[in-house]
Amino acid sequence: MRRKTQIVLAITFLVAALVSSFSYIYVSEILRQRVTSAHETANHLNSELAHIAASELPDFTSTHVDTSKPAKVRRAIDDYLATNFDLNTMVESVVTDWPIIYDAAIVDADGKAILHSIPNQIGKTVPDRPDFQIVQDAKFRKQLRLVYNPPTVYDVRIPLQLNGEAFGSIRLGVSTVFLKNEITPRLQHAVIFSGISIFLSLLLAAGLSHIALGPLERISRSLDSATAGHSEPVDEEDAGHDEYGLVTLKIAHLGRQMRDTREIFSALKDDVDQIMGNLQDGLMLFDRDSRVALVSASVERFLGRPRAELLGHAVEEIFKVDSSLGALVLAGFQERHSITQHEVESAGGRMVQVSLDFIQKRGSQIALLTLRDKESVRRIKDEVEKSRQMSFPGRTTRGVAHEVKNPINAIVLHLQLLQSKLKQIDPDTRRHMDIIGNEIHRLDRVVQILVDFTRPRDLHLEEVDLRRLLDDVVMLATPDAEQHGVMVKCALGPDPLSVKVDPDLMKQAVMNVVLNGVQAMPRGGKLTISARRDGDAVITEIRDDGDGIPHEIQDKVFELYCTTKKEKGGSGQGLAQTCKILQWHYGSIDFETVEGQGTTFRLRLPVAEIRAETDGGNGRAVVPSLTVPNS
Repeated sequence: MRRKTQIVLAITFLVAALVSSFSYIYVSEILRQRVTSAHETANHLNSELAHIAASELPDFTSTHVDTSKPAKVRRAIDDYLATNFDLNTMVESVVTDWPIIYDAAIVDADGKAILHSIPNQIGKTVPDRPDFQIVQDAKFRKQLRLVYNPPTVYDVRIPLQLNGEAFGSIRLGVSTVFLKNEITPRLQHAVIFSGISIFLSLLLAAGLSHIALGPLERISRSLDSATAGHSEPVDEEDAGHDEYGLVTLKIAHLGRQMRDTREIFSALKDDVDQIMGNLQDGLMLFDRDSRVALVSASVERFLGRPRAELLGHAVEEIFKVDSSLGALVLAGFQERHSITQHEVESAGGRMVQVSLDFIQKRGSQIALLTLRDKESVRRIKDEVEKSRQMSFPGRTTRGVAHEVKNPINAIVLHLQLLQSKLKQIDPDTRRHMDIIGNEIHRLDRVVQILVDFTRPRDLHLEEVDLRRLLDDVVMLATPDAEQHGVMVKCALGPDPLSVKVDPDLMKQAVMNVVLNGVQAMPRGGKLTISARRDGDAVITEIRDDGDGIPHEIQDKVFELYCTTKKEKGGSGQGLAQTCKILQWHYGSIDFETVEGQGTTFRLRLPVAEIRAETDGGNGRAVVPSLTVPNS
């Protein structure tokens, strides 16, 4: 049986069971209400008969009846009840007016009928009959059996109080035949109505279930199509009206994603092949059967065989025991133990470092073999050592600057004390002391600049739109530019340029270049700032209309203290500081200049998502401070 048929039958059964339950309750309530109504009616009639009997009873003290003898009083009451017109009329009307009442009787304490709706029963003992309360208190099914079983007459009785004493009782017989005749039409209507309701609910449930589950076949076809890599066109406006439409739309999107994933995987495979082709180290990845699954192009240098001959072959087919390299690798695979940078001689006579690692993956082992040229390793170590040596001057500079500042501070202090002790100083002496003081302060500034320039900085990275940062720089630089007759023009596109930078440091870096461009146009001109995205980078260009940078200092522009404006108070720190800030942000700066036509500086920064990958994938808007070493 198909799953769809099972679901339709299950829904139909549940609806039928629910409607049947309500129908059962409905029919049982009709029967219970009618039985309760019959009991209440009989009680009410008994109460009326008792009221008439008590209210119509005369005062026997004014008659010839001897009230001192209870037996005579009881006989008088019997005679009165038997002959009272109103009471007899009431007894007769109870039977004739109420179809469920079989008989009515007033019975004395001995159980004999004083008054009876059946005349031949008067004076006779009325037999005890079951109480109608049994029928009223019964559950539905028992109640149904009591009413529809062989005909039975049940009593509804109340005690009768006459002349202040218990006299007897009033009994009304309720016949199940009469009660059945009255209840049956109502029960038949209720059963018919319930049956029709159940039948209609079955049809409705089956139809709605079929309609609701009908799109499952279409969804199944869509899934088959998506699995095969083909996505059927879906109208999003029509598909989004109900849940099945949304499911169909999501399946279509899933199909497109799977197709895109295949394309990405294919492109990634090409990229991996390209990366493997450019690796200097030889890499060979073996599957759980010790067959080559991936191999880099450099392996050809070490083994002297093309990559095509290696893929899919077992390790025994590639390496032979008659060579030191083959014997080492085969022994490692046979014993399943790792090899760490073991040096052997390859077939070409070169020394090779061999590493073999076994990786557990889903209950099986894969192996990675790395072949590295020892000469390449030596060159890398030399480059690392060279980098370490190149960083030594920076550390030395900071140490020397720290040691120099202490004597400078002491000299300044003692010079101030000397000036305060010398009351009368001739002009020449004062001039020499002022020169000494100014030079000491200048030396202190130089040392402080060296300390600031070589000190590691804490970057407070935030993801910002570079366009807003450039707008802030333009607003800050405009007053100074107007004083020099320079018009600052900002040309930015509509698309946001998200970068992850320290906003304060980056503003300072851009401001240094902008002010440098303004000062390069003493006769006025136009400074243009633009920004655009170029692949994985955001490029900011700052162009001035000055005279350009002289050829002899172009190679020194980003060096500390290199300046062409010494006579104007230039310190030569701005561009060097900008270069350093760009390096801290994994960016760069370069320029193009034409003498007499101006200079264009280009600041390159990685886009925010690329920078996030560089920082370890931290996607938060604000990155905690991190110490960036001096580069």
